[in-house]
Amino acid sequence: MSWVRLLRTTASPSAGGITLAVLAGTAAAGAAVGLMAVSAWLISRAAQHPPVLHLMVAVVAVRAFGLGRGVLRYAERLAAHDAALRVLGRLRAHVFARIADLAPAGLAGYRRADLAQHLSADVDAVLDMLTRVLLPYAVATLVGLGSVWMIGELSPATGLALGSGLLLVGLVVPVLQSRVARHSDGRLAPLRAQLATGTVDLLHGLPDLIAYGAAGARLDRLAETDALLRRAEQRSSATAGVSAAVAALATGVCLLVGLAAGAVAVRSGNLSGELLAVVVLTPLAVLETAAGLPAAAQRGAAARVSLRRLADIVATASPITVPESPVDVPDGPHTLRLEGVDAAWSPGRTVVHGVDLELRPGSRTALVGPSGCGKSTVAALLVRFLDPVAGRVTLDGVDLRRITPERVRQIVGCLPEDAYLFDTTIAANLRIARPDATDDQLRDVLAQARLLDWVDTLPDGPETLIGEHGRDLSGGQRRRLALARALLAGFQVLILDEPTEHLDDETAAALLEDLFAATGDRTVLIITHRTDIAGRVDTVIDLGRHPAPVPTRPVTAGRC
Repeated sequence: MSWVRLLRTTASPSAGGITLAVLAGTAAAGAAVGLMAVSAWLISRAAQHPPVLHLMVAVVAVRAFGLGRGVLRYAERLAAHDAALRVLGRLRAHVFARIADLAPAGLAGYRRADLAQHLSADVDAVLDMLTRVLLPYAVATLVGLGSVWMIGELSPATGLALGSGLLLVGLVVPVLQSRVARHSDGRLAPLRAQLATGTVDLLHGLPDLIAYGAAGARLDRLAETDALLRRAEQRSSATAGVSAAVAALATGVCLLVGLAAGAVAVRSGNLSGELLAVVVLTPLAVLETAAGLPAAAQRGAAARVSLRRLADIVATASPITVPESPVDVPDGPHTLRLEGVDAAWSPGRTVVHGVDLELRPGSRTALVGPSGCGKSTVAALLVRFLDPVAGRVTLDGVDLRRITPERVRQIVGCLPEDAYLFDTTIAANLRIARPDATDDQLRDVLAQARLLDWVDTLPDGPETLIGEHGRDLSGGQRRRLALARALLAGFQVLILDEPTEHLDDETAAALLEDLFAATGDRTVLIITHRTDIAGRVDTVIDLGRHPAPVPTRPVTAGRC
């Protein structure tokens, strides 16, 4: 999808507001030009001391143009920003929804700070594109055409000079400016994203960077990026300054041409004396309307880069297919199967080969193996973050590709190793899984995760703030709170990815016992590096070797 198509798609519902803004802006600029022309005529005619009644129409017109310009300018700003902000809201929602659809498999090439830049500064570029680029160009074009026609009727030479000046300021200068500043303007958005990413990485990793003495090097790297951004902005500003100077020069040339041509026309009797002031001064107001076009073109170049980045995200191929006629899945119990599955996060880089797995209702299965063997990839397949490149994944015999991703994720849930805890209260973190959960339901899942006794000792209870990423909690408490949230969601099949990672043996053993007790009769798949889990599950599958099941006790509920 090109950036033009993306902008047209999101802006089309606000076409009426944008059109109203263009009309109001054109009327306001036309009022400014009319004010200059009528004022010039009025002053020149008044110098001839005619009867006052001969000036009354011009006096009223000056008042009308003066008052109308302010009112129309306000209407233009109101309509333009209302339409642009509505477009911005739709675009941000559209991009966020697309990111949500792509996550996590489709976003392998993006970092979190870069995505945040897309959702903030890049989306804000549509505001510049509509209000500071397209609107000024539309207004200047309409007013310029009308003014060139009017001045050309009075003095063809001045009209030609005015038209040439408008083309120079509105077209030639922006094109040359774009070619000169293409490199610097094109780098502004990527450098801002790189600076934002580096800043976020520095803040999040600061304790480790300080501990290893690497904070200085990271700060130096960030300073280099900031220097590159500053130089790019300086080059962009210098180009804008030169463009403004050319616009001022064009205005002066048009004034001199108008004065010379008008004087000749007056001497030859083809133009009255009072209209000479109109021919000379009106181009000043017209070119003032066009004076901002070089800057608008420069903003447009930067906005195009941002919009292209958004269009690239929107056009990214989805890692999963959404069925046109989805199959409905009845309520459980459910059986999940992987049948000869190959999977890859990117084309040509297969992570798992020929995996066969069966998760029967109520079974406990452990998926073990070294890092990089594809354990987390299996979890992504089961929750439809990823589709297999060969084989199939089925739910009760139905290929997951025939079921909507939302329905699959109502049944199958995954508790990742780095489950995110928000900087809010315990209760608010739990209600992410079920916004309408009652206090009793929250206490119930906290009790299942063995957290209720601790929460009851807190002064604010479930309304206690836990800090960013749950920094005010211990490692075990963070895992248990994430488990409580997963339990509240009511998943019938629960995948636990490294639930005991970074915990000592005693804490890990206690957490595993609590996990199995809390999950009750749910189907559970545990992904782990631990080899001492065999006695607690029905089946162990080692992806580091041939993926064959290793029964750990009489298998009554699970095999692969």
